[in-house]
Amino acid sequence: MRKIKDVLRLHFELNLGRRQIGRSLNLPHSTVGDYIGRAECAGIAWPLPKGLSDGQLEQKLFPPAPVVSDQGRPLPVWADIHRELKRKGVTLSLLWEEYQALHSDGYQYSRFCDLYREWTGKLTLSMRQIHKAGEKLFVDYAGHTLPIVDRRTGEIREAQIFVAVLGASNYTFAEATWTQSLPDWTGSHVRALNFFGGAPQIIVPDNLKSGVTRPDRYEPDVNPTYNDLATHYGVAVIPARVRKPKDKAKAEVAVQIVERWILARLRNRTFFSLAEANAEIIRLLESLNSHPFKKLTGSRSEAFEALDQPALRPLPTTAFEFAEWKKSRVNIDYHIEVAKHYYSVPYQLLKQQLDVRLSATTVECFHKSKRVASHPRSSREGGHSTLTEHMPKAHQEYAGWDVKRLIDWAAKTGPETAALVEKILASRTHPQQGFRSALGLLRLGKTYGQQRLEAACTRAISGEACSYKSVASILKTGLDRQPLPEPKTVIEPVVHRNIRGTAYYH
Repeated sequence: MRKIKDVLRLHFELNLGRRQIGRSLNLPHSTVGDYIGRAECAGIAWPLPKGLSDGQLEQKLFPPAPVVSDQGRPLPVWADIHRELKRKGVTLSLLWEEYQALHSDGYQYSRFCDLYREWTGKLTLSMRQIHKAGEKLFVDYAGHTLPIVDRRTGEIREAQIFVAVLGASNYTFAEATWTQSLPDWTGSHVRALNFFGGAPQIIVPDNLKSGVTRPDRYEPDVNPTYNDLATHYGVAVIPARVRKPKDKAKAEVAVQIVERWILARLRNRTFFSLAEANAEIIRLLESLNSHPFKKLTGSRSEAFEALDQPALRPLPTTAFEFAEWKKSRVNIDYHIEVAKHYYSVPYQLLKQQLDVRLSATTVECFHKSKRVASHPRSSREGGHSTLTEHMPKAHQEYAGWDVKRLIDWAAKTGPETAALVEKILASRTHPQQGFRSALGLLRLGKTYGQQRLEAACTRAISGEACSYKSVASILKTGLDRQPLPEPKTVIEPVVHRNIRGTAYYH
C-alpha cells in the first residue's frame, strides 16, 4: 500500500504523468494507470481521508471485479512480430496468416499492417526535451575532482564535485564533498535546494549507486533513503535511463561548464579544507550564473528569477533528517541487532524480516510498511533496549526487576546465594532471560529454608554446577547437609640447591 499511496501523491499533488510516476516508483506505467483509475472510480483523492486504514483503502481500490465479456479483437504481441520479421524468409504476410489461424476473429491483413507500422514508428522517436519552469532539477557528479591538502601531513585527498542545474533557466549549483556516498549525496541535495530556495517537481539523477539501488533502463529502483528525501520535499525522483544521455543532457552540459568555468580556474590553487574550497566555488558560481548567455538574451540568474524561482514550491519548515534503511530478522529473543546493539520488537514478529530505518537519534522498525517499534538510538555495544509491551505476558512478570535488585534480594539469604544468582544472570545473552531461573532459585528458600539454600549454593559453586536445576537437585537429595569434598592436595615442587629445575635447560 505504500507505493499505491506514493502513486496517488505524485498524481494528485504534483500532476505527474503515468510514465514519470512509474519510473520514479519502479512500477509499470500500466500499473500506475490502473491505481489512478481505481482511485478515481472510488472517489479517492489526495490527501487521503483521516482514519482511512490500509485495509479500508485496499477494499475501496480493489472491489470484486464484475464479470464482463471481451468483445474486442485480439492483438498480437508486436514485439514478437518484430523479432520474427528479422528471421530469414519471414514476411509480414506469413505472420498475419499465423495470427489468423489462432484468431479467426482478428484483424484483416491491411489493418494488421497499419497497426504494426504504428507500433514500429514509436521505436525510433527522439523528442527534444522542452523544460517547463520549476519542473526538473538535474543532478550529477563531475568527472574531475578537486585536490585538498592536509595542512598537518601534506597528504592530498581528492574531493568530488556535485553539480545541480534547473532545466528551464540553467541556473547552476556546485559544491565539493569528500565522497559520493549516500550521506554526501543526500546532503548535497539538501544544500542545493536551499541554494535555489525551493523544490522542483522532479529530480533527475544519473544511475549512481547512492541514489539508485538497481539500475534498469525501464524500472530503476530508488534507494529508500533517497526516496525519503523525495517524500520530505514532495518531489519525484526519475533517474535517467541507462545508456540514454539525452535524458540528462542538461546535467552533462552543466558538468562540462562547471569543469571549464570553475575547476579550470582553480587548477593552480591550493586548498587545505572543504570549507575553503566551497567558499571559492560559491564565488565562481555567482560569476557563472550572472554571465550572459552566448545565444540567448540575459543570464542564468535573470532566467532563474523570471522562470524557475516563481515556479519552485516552498521548502518544508523542518530540515530533512538523514536516515539509512536496512533489513533485519527478529531473533528468538524478540530483539533485532543494529550496530551491535539490540532493540526489542513485538514478540509476535519472531523470525520475521523487518525494514529498519536508522537516523542519528532514532531506530524505527517497519513490518509490511507499518511501524511496529521505535527506540532512541544507542551507541552502547552489546546493550539492550527493551520495551515491556514487546514482551510475552510470561516475561512481563519480571519486567520490574533488574540485576541489582535480584542480587540484593539473594544477598539476604547469603553471599553464596548472591554469587550464584550473579553467575546465572551473567551466563545469559540477555540478563532478562535469567530472571526466571534466579527467582526460582530464591523461591527454593521458602521450601527448604534459607540456611539449606545457602549451603546448596555453596556446593553448586564449588562443583561448577551454577544453575537452578543443580541447586534443586542438591536440596532434593540432601547433599547440602553433607560436608564438602576436600580439595585436592597440590604437591609443591621440591626446592634444593642440588636440583637444577626446568629453568636450567632454557
